[in-house]
Formats: sequence, structure tokens, C-alpha cells
Amino acid sequence: MEIKIEASWHEVLKDEFNKPYFLELVAKIKAEKSLNKIIYPSGKDIFKCFELTPFHAVKVVIIGQDPYHNPHQAMGLCFSVAQGVALPPSLKNIFKELHDDLNVPFPKSGDLTPWARQGILLLNSILTVRHHEPASHSGYGWEIFTQTVIEKISSLRSNVVFVLWGNYAIQKKKFIDMNKHVILTAPHPSPLSAYQGFMGCKHFSKINDYLIKINTEPIHWQL
Repeated sequence: MEIKIEASWHEVLKDEFNKPYFLELVAKIKAEKSLNKIIYPSGKDIFKCFELTPFHAVKVVIIGQDPYHNPHQAMGLCFSVAQGVALPPSLKNIFKELHDDLNVPFPKSGDLTPWARQGILLLNSILTVRHHEPASHSGYGWEIFTQTVIEKISSLRSNVVFVLWGNYAIQKKKFIDMNKHVILTAPHPSPLSAYQGFMGCKHFSKINDYLIKINTEPIHWQL
């Protein structure tokens, strides 16, 4: 497994890579690959969110669960899919809410790279998954790693907006210093729960209102 991580993140997280849990995690994934198991995303994209959004540039953190488990979907950014890939249902609902909130035109592509480049860390709690097996790498150790990521942002940065959609993400609230940061919560954008409070949450305008309030460049949401 290729550990390609941007320099500022490597400085913050360097102690994690030699801890027993992380070495075991890498060994498990290598063992699966040796058995010809298909794992998403590709090795070069596992740490993509860190590559696109340096530690010092993080303005917003959106927390997902684990990568998409169908071919060509996962690209290392939560909720995002590559150019030319059909939009998953949750992402369609995110774009619907964005349109309803800020009248942003519905994008043709689900590639959220432009958001990441503006300071939105699109972080899944679990960074890999087996083909067609959702949550198959749950409990491998990724949750420990990404908990550390959240705690490092919480302790070393200020005025970051944490966006927690759904019960799984909302559980991460306990790792965030609410005195230093803003936390926005809503039901998950999945079709199963989107109309129980995600639609109408207006998180996109709330994010920009806060960034403007602290004299920070707001997010240009249009893709």
C-alpha cells in the first residue's frame, strides 16, 4: 500500500505510520491484495484528500463513512466520484440541497476536487473497501487513524467548520473542541434519510456565512 501523503499532513501524522495498529492495517490490506481481492480506491488515491487539502489550508471538514464499493467510483474523497461516473444517490441529494440553498446549478460531474482544493477536507472515516462489500474494512484500524486526523485539526487549528451528516459522522463530535470550531449536523443525504432533515439544512450557506464572518475566503461551490 502506497503511503503518499502531503508534507504538512506527514509532519502532523508521522508518528501514526509506525504504530502497531497502522502496521497491522497495512499488512491486512497487502494480504488481501495478494489473494487478488479488489480494493478501492486505487493505492495512489487512498490518501487523496490529504494530498489536495494541506493541513494548514483546511477550512471545512466533511466526514463520510467508507469509500464507494462499486468499480470506478471511489477516488479518495468522501461523496465524490470521478469525471464521467454516474452520480450516486447521496451525491445527487447533496447537489439538490446546494441548489435549493444557494441556487448553484446542478453539476454534470460528481468530482468534488475543486472543493478539496479550496480547503474542504473530504474525509472518510475508513479509507479503503473491498469490491462490492460495503464496510468490509471497518475495524481494520482506519477509524483510529482518522480519529487522530480529527483530533489534530481540533487541537492545532481554530475556526474550522466540521460537517457531520448522519449518525455515524455525528459520533465524531466528541473528538472536536466545540469552543474553537463550528459543528454542523444533519441526517445523512442518503435517500433513506435525506428528507428527515438533510434537505433544507442550508449547510452550504451556513459554511460561507461563517467563513465570511472570520474574514476567510468563502467556498465557490459551483463545479
